[in-house]
Amino acid sequence: MPTPAEPTRDSIISRVVRILSCFDRSTAALSLSSLARRSGLPLTTAHRLCEELLRHGLLERDAAGDLRPGLRIWELGSRASHALTLSEACRPYMEDLQDTVRQHVTLAVMDRGSALYVERLSAPESPLDAAHIAQRMPLHASSSGLVLLAFSDPSVRAGALAGPLEKVTPATVTDPEQLRRHLADIRQRGFAAPPGVGRAEWIGVAVPVFGPGQSAHGPCIAAALNCILPLDAADLVPRVVPALTTAARGMSRALRG
Repeated sequence: MPTPAEPTRDSIISRVVRILSCFDRSTAALSLSSLARRSGLPLTTAHRLCEELLRHGLLERDAAGDLRPGLRIWELGSRASHALTLSEACRPYMEDLQDTVRQHVTLAVMDRGSALYVERLSAPESPLDAAHIAQRMPLHASSSGLVLLAFSDPSVRAGALAGPLEKVTPATVTDPEQLRRHLADIRQRGFAAPPGVGRAEWIGVAVPVFGPGQSAHGPCIAAALNCILPLDAADLVPRVVPALTTAARGMSRALRG
């Protein structure tokens, strides 16, 4: 749980961000006291800021009187969002892919040192429930993150591998040297399919999607396209990879065009 920051060192914007960051998929609405406790702010400060956010539509009250993010946040974020543009360009290819593989299909980008899922098409018959839109996963502990790292600039990889590497599951690789070898293998094969590194019950199969522009080390990676398989469906990986690769090539052409 966050600890209260000294008021003189915490800007108004930082306090607002702390309030808005309290919400997630499992806690879509919070009482004022819970919001103050989660954000680490005094109750009076939280009350004052929440009233301002309510006036501007960034928060709203539900039928029970609890607070939740307002539609104004979605409106502002959607006006010129890179993620929205990316999703619009890639979604037709994701729909064709999902019709083929009949599994969850996701699209993730690298943001602030993690893999951020910006689109997901769900397979109703799949027993797996994760990798939702706006969910984050560590770069080293997800197939999408590993692909994003593998095809990013060497300086980005070095920075990611220099930081603390959390062992999310028993299968998560946290040794930097082993990860470097793994990333080199991903670049050579063109895909990642590590079993159970982010969630013990699944295999993520991911490939790169390239955008416009060229770096000194090759095309600029824009996103990672991923298909989520149950752990006991490893035999499907060789059939899924070609479908993923075909869809990713179409996405890359659309983004470059």
